Amino acid sequence: MFVNSFRQNNSDTFGALASGLCLLHCIITPFIFIVQSSTADHVEVPVWWGTIDIILIIISFIAVYWSGKNTTKQWVKFGLWLCWALMSFVIINEKIGLLELSESSIYAPAIGLISLHIYNRKYCKCKDSDLKSITN
Repeated sequence: MFVNSFRQNNSDTFGALASGLCLLHCIITPFIFIVQSSTADHVEVPVWWGTIDIILIIISFIAVYWSGKNTTKQWVKFGLWLCWALMSFVIINEKIGLLELSESSIYAPAIGLISLHIYNRKYCKCKDSDLKSITN
């Protein structure tokens, strides 16, 4: 029952929220380290701080999966997966250092995910009566 409710009503809400938290996390991280470095001799990144990225990617994956499965517009589905893939690439790249990317490269896919989830929630859902008439 929870899964049906999530995929029908809340996947876009959770997706936009997770993407927003990811964006907020990426915006405030440099400021936290600036403040921390001015108050301490040696700055170490807490392990839990780095795992927030992975948790948000997983939550975003689940939200994109369900939103993409239930959207009525294929371009929204494509956009959700593209933004998720770009955001995941930037985060994973940051952890392994494959390419040198700007810190701001995470903003576009995160904002894209937020925007697409909000758009999808508002414009791309079948109403229950539409579903009943299709299945009958």
